[in-house]
Amino acid sequence: MGDYTPDVAGTGVPTLAGKHVEAADVKPPSGVLYHQLRREPLNIVGGKGSNLITDTGLEILDATCGAAVSCLGHSDERVHEAILEQLKKIPYCYSMYFTNSAAESLSKFLVDSTGGKMSRAYIVSSGTEAVEAAVKMSIQYFTELPAPQPQRVNIISRKSSYHGNTLGSLAVGHHTSRRRIYESLLSKNVHHISQCYPYRGMKTNESVEDYVVRLAQELEDEFQRLGPDTVCAFVAETMTGATLGCVPPLPGYLKAMKAVCEKHGALLILDEVMSGMGRTGTLHAWEQEDVVPDLQTIAKGLGAGYAPIAGLLINKHVVDTLSNGTGAFVHSQTYQGHPVSCAAAYRVQQIIKEDNLLPNVRAMGEYLGQILHERLDCHPRVGDIRGRGLFWAMEFVQDKATKEPYPPSKALSWTLHTTGLKPEYSISLMPGSGGIDGVNGDHIILAPPYNTTRAEIDLMVDRTVRVIKEVLGE
Repeated sequence: MGDYTPDVAGTGVPTLAGKHVEAADVKPPSGVLYHQLRREPLNIVGGKGSNLITDTGLEILDATCGAAVSCLGHSDERVHEAILEQLKKIPYCYSMYFTNSAAESLSKFLVDSTGGKMSRAYIVSSGTEAVEAAVKMSIQYFTELPAPQPQRVNIISRKSSYHGNTLGSLAVGHHTSRRRIYESLLSKNVHHISQCYPYRGMKTNESVEDYVVRLAQELEDEFQRLGPDTVCAFVAETMTGATLGCVPPLPGYLKAMKAVCEKHGALLILDEVMSGMGRTGTLHAWEQEDVVPDLQTIAKGLGAGYAPIAGLLINKHVVDTLSNGTGAFVHSQTYQGHPVSCAAAYRVQQIIKEDNLLPNVRAMGEYLGQILHERLDCHPRVGDIRGRGLFWAMEFVQDKATKEPYPPSKALSWTLHTTGLKPEYSISLMPGSGGIDGVNGDHIILAPPYNTTRAEIDLMVDRTVRVIKEVLGE
């Protein structure tokens, strides 16, 4: 061991004695468990507006706001100030014993934003937690009715959906690759029906109205199969997110699905973790659908990434039932209603209103869709372009006529993502796979910040088109 000298400049890496090695030449092993264990991701050290900055100085256009999160872009000083102000007041208090002014302000804003249709907000730290809370509340609701219905323990959800990564929320979703190794642990009380997926689900010559009727009948049939009085809730993303790729609900679809739920006395849970809080052009995506949920989850655009935060919005009749029953929700989280997170989210929502960003989402979203169609409709490998607001996806096929997907072995969507990160493109695209049947299907998503501009969208689409052409040809 005499030939080695340990710890060069604090790196902890041994070197040959007598050899001078600069600390910068030796990189210590990471302590982070990366998502891809054999691939080290780029290290982001800064961000400004729509750009991320790596430790090498590379500026990457964040065309997806991370996972549709950073809706104000990066490093808005107004939010920084709100966070610092709250830190000086009180950084944490336990919601089992106390409330706090930041949580009160945010919750009041959220309730008011629904016109009072939702009467309380339950603030947690992630979309997954919000879904867990929604499922638990739907079960508890039926045990606290004046005439309790404890037999209502079944939940109906949709295939090719995603609702979170804990065992409960994973069971509600239908992301096959994320579920596969945990199937034995997942609840058997969750049942899945078809998505509203017109690109692949509508039959030749079938009208939108007939397709919606068929999907509603499938939900009705599932109620009948399970026993109508055993179902507590139907869960759906108001507009699908990463798993299926930005498919807006067809006109009348959610209204028809709620009608089936109401017929049998079940609750409608709308998951707006990704599509809500302005992403599709209105603060709540259900505002565009002439339907009001019984329970609604929100997250990503709520706090714009400045602090971990999510929420469950609860319809008045559900709150009243619990209030007149035991008077408590049998559930809690340590960081529920976290003051710093609530202060950050409240300031984000004020900025969205002050800067008039929702009209910009609608205008720039229309422009983004228009440019994507102009540039990519003619590409032989782009099968479908779909979206709403600033939430758009492109699905890729080997043949437009047959809609044949690429084999999973090609990892097409991930290849498009990694190609985009090359310095000559410098764009972050959101990859998605398995949307068709849990295994097949590739798409990429664009979800720019709410304050994006036409010039920025032109740049974003240009870089996206160049990436597609490198990977798939002209």
